[in-house]
Amino acid sequence: MTTPYDVPAEELIKETAKDLKERIKLKRPEWALFVKTSSGRERMPNSEDWWWIRAASILRKIYINKEIGVERLRREYGGRKNRGMKPEKFYKAGGKIIRTILQEFDKLGFTEKKNKGRRLTKKGIEYLNKISDRISSVTA
Repeated sequence: MTTPYDVPAEELIKETAKDLKERIKLKRPEWALFVKTSSGRERMPNSEDWWWIRAASILRKIYINKEIGVERLRREYGGRKNRGMKPEKFYKAGGKIIRTILQEFDKLGFTEKKNKGRRLTKKGIEYLNKISDRISSVTA
Protein backbone atom coordinates (compact mmCIF):
# COMPACT_ATOMS: atom_id res chain seq x y z
CA MET A 1 0.00 0.00 0.00
CA THR A 2 1.32 3.42 -0.97
CA THR A 3 1.11 6.26 1.56
CA PRO A 4 1.47 10.06 1.19
CA TYR A 5 5.10 9.65 2.29
CA ASP A 6 5.84 7.68 -0.90
CA VAL A 7 4.52 10.14 -3.51
CA PRO A 8 5.68 13.69 -4.31
CA ALA A 9 3.82 16.29 -2.23
CA GLU A 10 2.97 18.48 -5.24
CA GLU A 11 1.30 15.64 -7.12
CA LEU A 12 -0.60 14.48 -4.02
CA ILE A 13 -1.91 17.97 -3.28
CA LYS A 14 -2.92 18.57 -6.91
CA GLU A 15 -4.75 15.23 -7.18
CA THR A 16 -6.41 15.58 -3.76
CA ALA A 17 -7.57 19.13 -4.55
CA LYS A 18 -9.12 17.94 -7.81
CA ASP A 19 -10.88 15.08 -6.01
CA LEU A 20 -12.12 17.32 -3.18
CA LYS A 21 -13.60 19.74 -5.70
CA GLU A 22 -15.19 17.28 -8.14
CA ARG A 23 -16.06 14.09 -6.23
CA ILE A 24 -16.26 15.05 -2.54
CA LYS A 25 -17.79 18.46 -3.34
CA LEU A 26 -16.04 20.32 -0.51
CA LYS A 27 -17.86 23.65 -0.19
CA ARG A 28 -16.08 26.95 -0.72
CA PRO A 29 -17.77 29.85 1.11
CA GLU A 30 -18.83 32.90 -0.89
CA TRP A 31 -16.43 35.15 1.01
CA ALA A 32 -13.48 33.02 -0.18
CA LEU A 33 -13.64 34.72 -3.59
CA PHE A 34 -12.65 38.08 -2.08
CA VAL A 35 -10.36 37.28 0.86
CA LYS A 36 -6.57 37.44 1.25
CA THR A 37 -4.90 34.41 2.81
CA SER A 38 -2.85 36.48 5.27
CA SER A 39 -2.44 40.04 6.49
CA GLY A 40 1.05 39.77 5.01
CA ARG A 41 -0.31 39.39 1.48
CA GLU A 42 -1.12 42.28 -0.80
CA ARG A 43 -3.75 40.57 -2.94
CA MET A 44 -6.08 37.61 -2.98
CA PRO A 45 -4.86 34.35 -4.63
CA ASN A 46 -4.80 34.26 -8.43
CA SER A 47 -5.89 30.65 -8.81
CA GLU A 48 -9.60 29.85 -8.98
CA ASP A 49 -8.94 26.55 -7.17
CA TRP A 50 -6.87 27.96 -4.29
CA TRP A 51 -9.48 26.90 -1.69
CA TRP A 52 -9.26 23.21 -2.61
CA ILE A 53 -5.48 23.36 -2.96
CA ARG A 54 -5.20 24.79 0.57
CA ALA A 55 -7.63 22.16 1.86
CA ALA A 56 -5.61 19.34 0.27
CA SER A 57 -2.40 20.79 1.69
CA ILE A 58 -3.92 20.99 5.19
CA LEU A 59 -5.09 17.37 4.93
CA ARG A 60 -1.55 16.29 3.96
CA LYS A 61 -0.01 18.28 6.83
CA ILE A 62 -2.33 16.62 9.32
CA TYR A 63 -1.34 13.21 7.92
CA ILE A 64 2.38 13.97 8.23
CA ASN A 65 2.26 15.66 11.67
CA LYS A 66 -0.27 13.20 13.17
CA GLU A 67 -1.92 15.96 15.24
CA ILE A 68 -1.83 19.68 14.47
CA GLY A 69 -3.77 22.77 15.58
CA VAL A 70 -4.93 25.96 13.91
CA GLU A 71 -2.15 28.13 15.37
CA ARG A 72 0.56 25.87 14.06
CA LEU A 73 -1.07 25.79 10.63
CA ARG A 74 -1.26 29.60 10.70
CA ARG A 75 2.51 29.67 11.22
CA GLU A 76 3.07 27.11 8.46
CA TYR A 77 1.10 29.13 5.88
CA GLY A 78 2.28 32.56 7.01
CA GLY A 79 4.98 34.58 5.31
CA ARG A 80 6.96 37.78 5.17
CA LYS A 81 5.22 41.08 4.58
CA ASN A 82 6.77 43.75 2.39
CA ARG A 83 6.64 46.87 4.57
CA GLY A 84 8.21 49.32 2.15
CA MET A 85 11.42 50.83 3.51
CA LYS A 86 11.11 48.98 6.82
CA PRO A 87 12.52 45.44 7.17
CA GLU A 88 10.23 42.60 6.27
CA LYS A 89 8.37 40.97 9.14
CA PHE A 90 6.73 37.56 9.51
CA TYR A 91 2.92 37.49 9.69
CA LYS A 92 0.75 34.45 10.35
CA ALA A 93 -1.84 33.27 7.84
CA GLY A 94 -5.52 34.00 8.42
CA GLY A 95 -7.14 31.62 10.90
CA LYS A 96 -10.69 31.83 9.52
CA ILE A 97 -9.73 30.03 6.31
CA ILE A 98 -7.96 27.22 8.16
CA ARG A 99 -10.73 26.84 10.76
CA THR A 100 -13.44 26.72 8.08
CA ILE A 101 -11.58 24.04 6.12
CA LEU A 102 -11.02 21.97 9.27
CA GLN A 103 -14.70 22.26 10.20
CA GLU A 104 -15.66 20.99 6.74
CA PHE A 105 -13.30 18.03 7.19
CA ASP A 106 -14.93 17.33 10.57
CA LYS A 107 -18.34 17.22 8.88
CA LEU A 108 -17.01 14.85 6.20
CA GLY A 109 -15.52 12.62 8.88
CA PHE A 110 -11.89 13.02 7.72
CA THR A 111 -10.68 14.69 10.95
CA GLU A 112 -11.59 14.79 14.62
CA LYS A 113 -10.75 17.18 17.46
CA LYS A 114 -8.17 16.04 19.98
CA ASN A 115 -6.32 17.71 22.86
CA LYS A 116 -3.69 19.50 20.78
CA GLY A 117 -5.65 20.09 17.60
CA ARG A 118 -7.00 17.88 14.82
CA ARG A 119 -6.16 14.31 13.93
CA LEU A 120 -7.10 12.26 10.88
CA THR A 121 -9.73 9.60 11.37
CA LYS A 122 -9.50 6.17 9.80
CA LYS A 123 -11.66 7.45 6.93
CA GLY A 124 -9.26 10.36 6.30
CA ILE A 125 -6.20 8.12 6.34
CA GLU A 126 -7.82 5.67 3.92
CA TYR A 127 -8.81 8.56 1.64
CA LEU A 128 -5.23 9.87 1.37
CA ASN A 129 -3.79 6.37 0.98
CA LYS A 130 -6.24 5.66 -1.86
CA ILE A 131 -5.20 8.83 -3.70
CA SER A 132 -1.52 7.97 -3.12
CA ASP A 133 -2.14 4.51 -4.61
CA ARG A 134 -3.79 6.08 -7.62
CA ILE A 135 -0.81 8.44 -8.18
CA SER A 136 1.80 5.70 -7.79
CA SER A 137 -0.03 3.39 -10.22
CA VAL A 138 -0.08 6.13 -12.86
CA THR A 139 3.63 6.94 -12.51
CA ALA A 140 4.73 3.28 -12.32
